[in-house]
Amino acid sequence: MNTTTSNPSSIAAATAATTVNKRHYRGSAVEERRAQRRQQLIDAAIQVYGQNGYRHSGVKQVCDAAGLTQRYFYESFAHSDELLIACYEQAARWMREDNMAAAKAAGRDPVVRSRAMLQAYFQSLKDNPTIGRLLLIEIRGISPAVDEAIEKALKATSDDIARVLARPGRRFDELLQAGILGGVIHIALHWMANGYSTPVDVVTETALKLGVSLLDDNG
Repeated sequence: MNTTTSNPSSIAAATAATTVNKRHYRGSAVEERRAQRRQQLIDAAIQVYGQNGYRHSGVKQVCDAAGLTQRYFYESFAHSDELLIACYEQAARWMREDNMAAAKAAGRDPVVRSRAMLQAYFQSLKDNPTIGRLLLIEIRGISPAVDEAIEKALKATSDDIARVLARPGRRFDELLQAGILGGVIHIALHWMANGYSTPVDVVTETALKLGVSLLDDNG
């Protein structure tokens, strides 16, 4: 017969540790599900806003596209503008990462890198028209908070351009860089308005004429 008795304090400690671990696991699982639902809403909203327009899309449409009830919308977002900003930031980040990867793969020559970045940018707009519409059309004139998100994204893009194109130890003229970036955006808007009818290579070379002036100014 086994007469060994367990230490009550050890049992209590083990029970407490198990309870804490279970709570931690449950907490992690809850947060993961919440993050997943938030991402579902963002992915769905990018498509809904890009296809129908932000001003013509309601919370219910986004939730239906995400396969979620409306109560889950307010779990992650206070209002639609917050969701729009999240969509914009995700799409802009994806676009910047794609452009940077293209530039780095093109070698070290600044002109070749510029062409690669522009080619990737215009090709992405053509391949993903809903994202293009979200980034360049639907985002404008919504609210001061949305405008702030646009400015942050443009600043991040400018920083990317300087990082991969500026000569070592040199900096671009900020006003010139802002003007060229705005020019490229307007080329894209004109191209989109005309149904992407001009080949990507031609649009790229047109925009590169602006980019070269920035490189020339950088020595």
